[in-house]
Amino acid sequence: MNPHRLRLGFILAAAGMVSTLVLPLSSEAVGTLTVRPALLAMTLVAALLFAVAAWVGGSRAIAPGLAGVLCGFAATLALLRDPGIAGSAAAGYWAMVLAVWLGAALCVVQLASEPPRDDASRRTLNLAIPLLFGAVVFYLWEVLVRGFGVPPVIMPSPSAAAIRFASSLPTLGQDFVQTFVRGVLIGYVIGCGAGLLIAIVAQRFAFLGRGLLPLGNFFSALPLVGVAPIMVMWFGFDWPSKAAVVALVTFFPMLVNTLAGLSASGHMERDLMRSYGADHRQTLTKLYLPAALPFIFNALKINATLALIGAIVAEFFGTPTQGIGFRISTEAGRMAIDMVWAEIALAAIAGMAFYGLVALAERATTFWHPSYRT
Repeated sequence: MNPHRLRLGFILAAAGMVSTLVLPLSSEAVGTLTVRPALLAMTLVAALLFAVAAWVGGSRAIAPGLAGVLCGFAATLALLRDPGIAGSAAAGYWAMVLAVWLGAALCVVQLASEPPRDDASRRTLNLAIPLLFGAVVFYLWEVLVRGFGVPPVIMPSPSAAAIRFASSLPTLGQDFVQTFVRGVLIGYVIGCGAGLLIAIVAQRFAFLGRGLLPLGNFFSALPLVGVAPIMVMWFGFDWPSKAAVVALVTFFPMLVNTLAGLSASGHMERDLMRSYGADHRQTLTKLYLPAALPFIFNALKINATLALIGAIVAEFFGTPTQGIGFRISTEAGRMAIDMVWAEIALAAIAGMAFYGLVALAERATTFWHPSYRT
């Protein structure tokens, strides 16, 4: 990042923190930080740290900048406990929020521009940057919702959703088992396994591949909201219908990607296998499948998200009295939006963890691929 812009940004952040000393914090009652000694000290410390970051500049500005951001986080969130500020925040409060956001944005940009010195620092940066960026997003969500007094039925704050999440762990656990363990995992294994096996057969017999690909394009274009109720009528209201939807959703991405991967080996490799007198089984296991592994894992990662979406949507059309989709539908009807967001958070955590496990398996299996070596 341009060092002059970095210094100017931190100077503006420090000025924003200092401006809260004279600007009103609430539109209902005129008041500044001077009547809150603890928060006043925290705000002045944040302004001082931003000033230090502006003075040192470069990569050395990250440490004081992050410390100032943490102080700003704590001060602004503590101010929201005052009922006179929450819902009626004024210019002083929003100046502090903008200063904190600017300081955090400068730290993120500077971290992203830092060249890693070794593999350990690269891994640290790859973890620190998204964590800081995500923390800023949730912070802005929290202060905007509570500062403007947005009704919970429209948009609850992250803290309210987190409290509901922590207090509903038994219910969330039952929903996770019903939707993810029974519906997603079983359907994922069936759909991906069937797509892989049929792709191997289609690669052996060219006419089968030419006939299946147009059908795959047709079925992949079918709307999920039209297929889900049909599967519910065929397989009942419990998890088998959800697993059938997931199997249908994940089958064709695996089929198409595996067929492309099985054709990825070059002519020289195929000629080498023929010169060794290898039969089709040996060529499949030693050439075609290893060359297709990156394509197969690409389909597995795509299906990791599609499977969860398919199972949740299928639960909207009939399910027992548990499941993520069922809970979202019923709690939204009761205007319990904090519980809806808790279920959304559960689905997001499960989806990210599932995708991460597939990505780890890909790294452990295809470490030899040129995309990893380079």
